[in-house]
Amino acid sequence: MDLFQIILLALIQGVTEFLPISSSAHLILPAAVLGWEDQGLAFDVAVHVGSLLAVVTFFYQDIIQLVKHWFLQLIKQPHDPQQSRLGWWVILATIPAGLIGLMMNDWIELNLRSVLVIASSTIVFGLSLAWFDYQGSKTRHNVDMSLKQALIIGFAQALALIPGTSRSGITMTASLALGFTREAATRFSFLLSIPLITVAGIFKTFELIEQGTATPWTDIITGVVLSGIAAYICIKLFIGFIERLGFLPFVWYRLLLGTMLFVFWFAG
Repeated sequence: MDLFQIILLALIQGVTEFLPISSSAHLILPAAVLGWEDQGLAFDVAVHVGSLLAVVTFFYQDIIQLVKHWFLQLIKQPHDPQQSRLGWWVILATIPAGLIGLMMNDWIELNLRSVLVIASSTIVFGLSLAWFDYQGSKTRHNVDMSLKQALIIGFAQALALIPGTSRSGITMTASLALGFTREAATRFSFLLSIPLITVAGIFKTFELIEQGTATPWTDIITGVVLSGIAAYICIKLFIGFIERLGFLPFVWYRLLLGTMLFVFWFAG
């Protein structure tokens, strides 16, 4: 890849990883418009590492509290039950997407990574987000979450394996449908991203090792740094934005993006 391609794809991945607008839908547009080839597995690993570093850095205080009280509960020491329970919910809600991803990754890559699928899911799940943002009671907080609710959000997250769905978008939609506030839905979605991005990064790293190809270290370091910076800024701005304006601007954006992808598909 040339430098412009590296910079653009790293920034796109960093920004779209945590916004409810689908990173896969955005990564397909430059390739469709500019005729770029796939960026390769090594670069995928790099931008995932950058996104992971950003979310861990931003939520490090929350993470420390969750891990601390989860571990204290595990060894039967005094702990905050709300924090330890939320730690369990993050772990358990990650399992559905992790297992389904491991079992169906190859089938999804072969059958669902098409412009038509991405365009359709971008629009359909965007409308779902709008509906539940409008209809949800927005009264519950993460400390009130039950095991059943955590698993519902976890299974919803598994739908993000369909390209164009948006992992953050579908988990926020599920949380809103269950009556959680926008802030609670956003924070739980971001916390859920940590174990899932970690697992995905490890899985892709093993794939990269098996391929045995030369590692473009300059591209990788650039991808990590740029995607990390973009993701951190995105998280910071998004949390402040969402309480004031809601999800509707992102829904309109998804409808526009999905329409553009349909145009590319029919034109192609």
